[in-house]
Amino acid sequence: MTIFLIVLLTALVFEYINGFHDAANAIATVVSTKVLTPRQAIALAAIFNLTGALMGTAVAKTIGAGIVDTQYVTMTTIFAGLFGGIIWNLLTWWLGLPSSSSHALIGGLCGAALATANDNWQVLVWAKGLWPKVVLPMITSPLVGFFGGALLMFLLTMLIHRLTPRVVNGVFGKLQLVSAGFMAHSHGSNDAQKTMGIIALALFTGTKSGAFKDLPEWAGFLRTPEFVVNRWVVITCAVVMAMGTAAGGWRIIRTMGHKMVKLQPVHGFAAETTAAAIIHVASTLGIPISTTHAISTSIMGVGAVKRFGAVKWGIVERIVWAWVFTLPVCGLLGYLTERICRHFGMQ
Repeated sequence: MTIFLIVLLTALVFEYINGFHDAANAIATVVSTKVLTPRQAIALAAIFNLTGALMGTAVAKTIGAGIVDTQYVTMTTIFAGLFGGIIWNLLTWWLGLPSSSSHALIGGLCGAALATANDNWQVLVWAKGLWPKVVLPMITSPLVGFFGGALLMFLLTMLIHRLTPRVVNGVFGKLQLVSAGFMAHSHGSNDAQKTMGIIALALFTGTKSGAFKDLPEWAGFLRTPEFVVNRWVVITCAVVMAMGTAAGGWRIIRTMGHKMVKLQPVHGFAAETTAAAIIHVASTLGIPISTTHAISTSIMGVGAVKRFGAVKWGIVERIVWAWVFTLPVCGLLGYLTERICRHFGMQ
């Protein structure tokens, strides 16, 4: 029971960090275009992250039961996976790099499960989980984001080329409030569910191992004999993510909203709308997509239409390298953490 409480606290810490680490996903463009002040933008993101987090549990079920074989999972496995993801998120936040919290969590969980299973690679659910719902989307979503953002920006350019800049900025300044809200809602519907899945997995694992058999009657809600995402888990994760978002993530906001490309309201609208649509579809299909990849590449695509040289490709290169290293580094962190915990008797 003590280990479960440690896992639960660690999961909520991850969710809080995910909130401020990925706050930039929804509001970097609306801040950089000066449609909203940073404080107004963060309030908007916190509210719509909360509404999105309350919408469905398809992604949570994928994370909790579709990535690794649950028969090998222990509380130590879950803790180690979370710890690996937290370390990577804090490192990339400190460096101002918009990396994927989703892939950090998945990598950490896979590495920890591999250690628990004593290097038995069959613990990874490859054919029905990792390949179609993690690896393939990791390749395709940035491409869809880049070309989708470029296409939408091109079409908008054709529609507004006769209008004055003042009219364009006025119209899309208002429309960007809608697109930023849509982006925050979509982010909540995907990213908050990942921690829901982890907590549900911890409850299922604790029940299966008998850790909750002596609980008093009032704590019976913790017993979860089948893998389900309970309502209290959904609400708790939604609130914690909203709190994390309210804390902001200024380093990453500066990278995405200012350093990568200079944006106007029409560009922000195009990037946010493209990314939000991609994430919304992924959430419906139960795919734990990287919201960071979706919005970053959408900004790149929009910027490339504006002028290919407008995108600061040196910054982009640093971001891409962070993406490449996320899964393997977090996998290694999760693996090593599990081995260390087991060495000191944490089971």
